[in-house]
Amino acid sequence: MNPVTRVEIADTIRDAFTNQDVERGDLIATAAANRARPEVLQLINQLPERRYRALTDLWEHIGHVPVDV
Repeated sequence: MNPVTRVEIADTIRDAFTNQDVERGDLIATAAANRARPEVLQLINQLPERRYRALTDLWEHIGHVPVDV
């Protein structure tokens, strides 16, 4: 199985970032709606519960995830 990458995460949650801040639950809902793999959902679920203004706000919390394979 392929490892989760930042590109994959971005592809599944990009839609969540419109004109508002989002919370972890919003990211999970968006990823699920975009048919994210369970591994992606699990990783997003491990993010701190806070408001995220942009996709790049997540990177500080998932620095161990490779950008791409």
